[in-house]
Amino acid sequence: MKSAARRVSLEVVGWTLVVAGVAALVLPGPGLLMLFAGMAVLSQQYEWAEKRLAPVKYRALRGAADSVSTWPRILASSAAALVVAGLGVLWIVGPAAPSWWTFDDDWWLFGGAATGTTQVVSAAIALGLIVYSYRRFHDKPEALAELEAERQDAEATS
Repeated sequence: MKSAARRVSLEVVGWTLVVAGVAALVLPGPGLLMLFAGMAVLSQQYEWAEKRLAPVKYRALRGAADSVSTWPRILASSAAALVVAGLGVLWIVGPAAPSWWTFDDDWWLFGGAATGTTQVVSAAIALGLIVYSYRRFHDKPEALAELEAERQDAEATS
């Protein structure tokens, strides 16, 4: 019974992360990293996910490394995350529609507090990943070399 509950839990978490990661590829959020996390969870259950994990891992971590390679990128990423968080707070507070709003008031800040909460959570995750990426990759060429070596090993075995 415990094995079945574990399997269902892993599948729910894995598929949720995969779907959220795909959505975050086009919406604000760390899409590749969430996709990688979902694939990592699913790789415990499925051989097809295990086979496809290495390229997703490389692209996600390479993107994380690139995002903290220079100070302008770090500042831009951090500023973007803070803007998303600020907009989320605006959605949560939910002020009345301004006089210049030409559509029906129901369309002002559509989604309300639920949308705002997801924006704040997404921004918090993004800021956490910026910190993680900075600590792991910024000014650490050995970490990039290790990542590249892992990619070459994965390509050689597949």
